Amino acid sequence: MDKVRSADGTQIAYEQSGSGQPLILIGGALCDRGATRPLATALEADFTVVSYDRRGRGDSGDTSPYAVAREVEDLGALITALGGTAAAYGHSSGAALLVEAAATGLPFTKVVLHEPPYGPDDPAAQKESDAGAEVVLRHLADGRLVDAVATFLQLAGMPDDAARQWAAEPGVAELAPTLRYDFAVMDSAPGGTVPFGTLGKVTQPALAVCGSASPAFMVDAARLVAKALPAGQYVELDGQDHVVPPEVLAPVLRDFLRS
Repeated sequence: MDKVRSADGTQIAYEQSGSGQPLILIGGALCDRGATRPLATALEADFTVVSYDRRGRGDSGDTSPYAVAREVEDLGALITALGGTAAAYGHSSGAALLVEAAATGLPFTKVVLHEPPYGPDDPAAQKESDAGAEVVLRHLADGRLVDAVATFLQLAGMPDDAARQWAAEPGVAELAPTLRYDFAVMDSAPGGTVPFGTLGKVTQPALAVCGSASPAFMVDAARLVAKALPAGQYVELDGQDHVVPPEVLAPVLRDFLRS
């Protein structure tokens, strides 16, 4: 494990493996660098792969007050540590964070956006989503971390029993406070919808990825993202849902990043 100091002084922990073009893997909600480690292993024969702990997670530090811009600076510090340029893959809210970062002009060579969970442009759906987020935030304020995680997972479509079981797994509840950060990332777009204006600033070659078995709103969002990107492509993984096995995902990333 190594650490790099971000612009505000926060220490960001990361692991580096492999050789070749630098590639940063950005996890989503409730993920530390361990979540992206299997994908890193699948790609390290072709890339210098970096898995990192987003601020407030794992071995990374945290500095108040939180702002999405601070997470963008964290990525900038990692890119500098890797020599000045890097490709990047983001999953779920990590993909939405990558959109924000790439739009600022950070020197990414290529970006892969895997199911950023932008919601539909539907006031009723947005109201329901906001109400669910408020429940999660209340649980966090009350220190009910397991309940916060379980509620969040239920909102994402996980069955209640499975959500409760996962929320009780060792180490998961410790990541619950950073759900606030993921909400902030998604709220960078009005109502958490597809941020067409921001996507228009992502000028690098970009790939939007989704699974055909994912929730319909995620498939719709991925298609809209691909169309909004100035240099966007789209890949739909047949039969896959929101979490794709590394042996299925790695060849798709490899083909795009090496093209």
